[in-house]
Amino acid sequence: MPLDIVATQAAPKAIGPYSQAVSVPAGRLIFCSGQIALDPATQQLVAGDVRAQTRRVMENLKAVLEAAGSDFSHVLKCNVYLLRMSDFAAMNEVYAEYFKDNPPARATMAVAELPKGAQVEIDATACR
Repeated sequence: MPLDIVATQAAPKAIGPYSQAVSVPAGRLIFCSGQIALDPATQQLVAGDVRAQTRRVMENLKAVLEAAGSDFSHVLKCNVYLLRMSDFAAMNEVYAEYFKDNPPARATMAVAELPKGAQVEIDATACR
């Protein structure tokens, strides 16, 4: 079965062999790859603390979801990867701005390292 590959210039290009998001034709599920805080215009990591990086990550996810025909109100689950668990509260503060009502299921974990020296990465599974 062929897959629908989601690609948008409004989010950073993939920095490896993966797609921004994938769904099956006429399928309702969308699997968004993890986003780090790359500026889509420059492909460079945004400066700033974990709040600034989380905001850029969420804007990148928003662009991918929109390109796939969805939005944050249709996100089922997110996985959050933090370089430091001590950044949880700051990340959570920004994350909550994007999920005001009925937030999705979520797992958050600390990791040893993230691509490009990022402080946070978030992926999402959504529906149309």
